Amino acid sequence: MTLRRIVQQATGQDVHLCRGCQDCNLPHTEEQDIPLGSLVQMILFDDEEVLTCRTLWSDKVLNDAATACKRNLQLRAILIALREEARQRGWV
Repeated sequence: MTLRRIVQQATGQDVHLCRGCQDCNLPHTEEQDIPLGSLVQMILFDDEEVLTCRTLWSDKVLNDAATACKRNLQLRAILIALREEARQRGWV
């Protein structure tokens, strides 16, 4: 199953709605190796590297993601779904 489908089933969010505007990108911190906008694009390309990136596991990014998307994608829920998928695969 693709990452996009996994996220959609877990959250009801279709990351295909992302237009790549990059407005969701938060100020860069050491906890973040991939900007949120790029992370969403990685989901669309089914790039499993997203499951091991520091950005996914940053609690600061998780909290800030709640209001990051201007297109109303629930990025916080998407991050939580990806975390759960990584745990299920034993990648944590």
